[in-house]
Amino acid sequence: MNDKTPRTERGRKTLRRVLEAAAAEFGERGYHEAAITGITQRAGVALGTFYTYFDSKEAVFRALVRDMSQATRQHVAEAVKDAPDRLAAERMGLEAFIAFARKHRELYRIIEEAQFVADDVYREHYRTFVDGYRRNLAAAAARGEIVDGADEPRAWALIGMSVFLGMRYGIWEEDLSPAEVADVAIGLVSEGLRKRG
Repeated sequence: MNDKTPRTERGRKTLRRVLEAAAAEFGERGYHEAAITGITQRAGVALGTFYTYFDSKEAVFRALVRDMSQATRQHVAEAVKDAPDRLAAERMGLEAFIAFARKHRELYRIIEEAQFVADDVYREHYRTFVDGYRRNLAAAAARGEIVDGADEPRAWALIGMSVFLGMRYGIWEEDLSPAEVADVAIGLVSEGLRKRG
């Protein structure tokens, strides 16, 4: 716990309001055009309240990227917790991710801007996903659900697929449902492009 971590339930609720307001402000205006006063107005808090939790615009942005990253991982983890095997988990997770992106359109702008504002947090976002994927792939291979292989590049490949499918079908256009996109993608993952027979 650092000196700015809220110690009361009221403080945690206020911090949550500030982070949600920051997501709206950065999502609409981008990092450079966003303002602390815009965040405080959206959150309905005084400027001094902002500084109770954050030292600067960059500090709240960094916290927001970490918060959004964690929320995304939690959403996907919840969606796949009852998956019968790894391939089903991949399909369910992708569907959940695209649905999440549709509800949180600011996610892409904020994460992508992080590479220019806070590159370490941007990399941390993806590396944290990769670590989880790598563990899950290794466990699935040990259970005999998937073939053994180099788990780190496979993890990056699966994440790359999710990122671009989420951008195309979650942010740009919604002409296919998350389930339809997930069905196509998992077919590619499970069967590959090789012509059979």
